[in-house]
Amino acid sequence: MSTYTISIEPTNNDSIVKFVANSFLTRSNSYEFKNIDDAKPSPIAQQLFYLPFVKTVYISQNFIAIEKFDIVTWEDVQDEVAEAITEYLNSGKEVVTATDTQKKVPVTVYAESTPNPAAMKFVANKPLVDGTFEFKNIDEAVNAPLAKALFAFPFVKEVFISANYVSILKYNMAEWQEISMELREFIRKYIEEGKPVLNDAILQKEEGSQDGNSENNISEKDLKAIDREIISILDEYVKPAVASDGGNIAFQSFNEDTKTVRVVLQGACSGCPSSTVTLKNGIETMLKDMMNGRVQTVEAING
Repeated sequence: MSTYTISIEPTNNDSIVKFVANSFLTRSNSYEFKNIDDAKPSPIAQQLFYLPFVKTVYISQNFIAIEKFDIVTWEDVQDEVAEAITEYLNSGKEVVTATDTQKKVPVTVYAESTPNPAAMKFVANKPLVDGTFEFKNIDEAVNAPLAKALFAFPFVKEVFISANYVSILKYNMAEWQEISMELREFIRKYIEEGKPVLNDAILQKEEGSQDGNSENNISEKDLKAIDREIISILDEYVKPAVASDGGNIAFQSFNEDTKTVRVVLQGACSGCPSSTVTLKNGIETMLKDMMNGRVQTVEAING
């Protein structure tokens, strides 16, 4: 049994803090509990509701997020909460009861075209991961069993996994009409059988990277205020639209001298004939306007 450690991560909402574990707590389910009765499937959530300031408990993949009432500040209580969560996890008790996790939910997966003719998006009816994970080859997928399995298909070039979908970039050796049904059914069966999408080791590998995911290797402590402002705009206004097309935009750097932002195009966006120009111009116009001239240029590169 692994020894759990917990790191404390603030969020964009001052009332919510994430307590991030170094191992998975759930595999492909997320939970939200509003009160102690609602939390019956989760003993740890019930325990947390005994704290008078706890308003809502969220459990997802490798973290527990807590929304608090305004009667306390997180600075006063977050260390004690982290210690309590660590102690509970290392006691070996269940995070979510087995009877709940064993309920079979029918898995459906549908294929969706993207603006990139070389990429197809396969969308499941349940969450797969928290964050974004991109794999350029089978060696990069050593801690991502689903991606590794997909690379066994000779026509799979790259795999991108985020939220409830998998984006696949293919080689030109096959057409989508020939392979999309095979891939869709493979992904559906894989998820239905409860196989892991990611291994615990990928969490240690990505520990300390921004957002706790694999979209870049920037440490939160290395970000300047203006970097965070740019990332916040990308997260709120750009990423949702890009995600709907099976891709992602990752902040890479900002040069204050040249007022240049560098972003990385991932998933279906990577290598898309139209996305580099379209997204560069769209993001550039938005950042120029919203950053009041502090950004002048955006460079978009393929991941």
